[in-house]
Amino acid sequence: MIVEGLAPQSIALAVRLLRAGELVGLPTETVYGLAANADDAAAVAKVFQAKGRPADHPLIVHVLGHAQVAHFARDVPAVADALMQAFWPGPLTVILPRRAGVAVAAAGGQDSIGLRCPAHPVVRAVLKACQEAGATDDGEPLWGLAAPSANQFGRVSPTTAAHVQSEFGEPLLILDGGACSVGIESTIVDCTRGAPVVLRPGAISRAQVEEVARAASQPSPRLQETPAAPRASGTLESHYAPRAKVRLMNAPSLQSALDLLGADLDAGNTVIATYSRAILRSRSSKVIRRRMPDDAVATAQQLFAVLREFDAQGAQLIWVETPPEGPEWEGVRDRLQRAAAA
Repeated sequence: MIVEGLAPQSIALAVRLLRAGELVGLPTETVYGLAANADDAAAVAKVFQAKGRPADHPLIVHVLGHAQVAHFARDVPAVADALMQAFWPGPLTVILPRRAGVAVAAAGGQDSIGLRCPAHPVVRAVLKACQEAGATDDGEPLWGLAAPSANQFGRVSPTTAAHVQSEFGEPLLILDGGACSVGIESTIVDCTRGAPVVLRPGAISRAQVEEVARAASQPSPRLQETPAAPRASGTLESHYAPRAKVRLMNAPSLQSALDLLGADLDAGNTVIATYSRAILRSRSSKVIRRRMPDDAVATAQQLFAVLREFDAQGAQLIWVETPPEGPEWEGVRDRLQRAAAA
């Protein structure tokens, strides 16, 4: 059931369900999440079951602000504090040492936990109402919400309430907060190993993380390379995949593939002519052309919705022009590379 996100009755109903151990679909500025009380192992298990997600693949916990961090994390490094001060509320997840016995299921059994303070007004209203509602039935306050993307595991993330309903049906309460303004998941920075490590790129760039880390007198962030990295959301080689087969090619390779297949392309084969001003030609009348913005922020905001649109059209192949190499495109490149690995 989709309801108006900021309506007081919608927020009150969402809080009642969350405190009772049920799931709720919530908007964030990145993507919509499937939320549960992060400290309720039974509720968290429902998230894993609903998504078809392995129970050892950790969930990001959403909190209202710094006041909730101490409940979930211990020995918070100075660089993590600096990053939270710089980018919260916003699309940044920090991985911190987890307090023993807290949110074990949400953390996938690891001794670390990913925390994010979202900026979207709907999820913030829900988090605030959860705090004001006081203790749950077991006597514990509701400190945070485990809220992975509200889609089947490994598939395209949802950026509208309708996307969530298409995944989980009418029974799930979904608070409608409009289309997500960022459109791809948060940047994840591991702060458990001395130097900050960027595990997943996003709207907050590596350069921005590096600037804050340098100001905090910490080494520059590194790309995920070492085997000691904790498991984190959205870092599997294959992820964010539509039903159609995604293939990344530069513009000349795209044109060569079109020329090779000529008029033999079947209905539903799709070319997304993104980013560059290249004009792609096809002898098939059944090719769908889609010009994406040449701006990285706008492309990120539209990316998952466009992939879902092509799935809805019955596309079998999605050929995507490889995004530019600039740092502002890193998040889009990451999502498309993982989608193409499926």
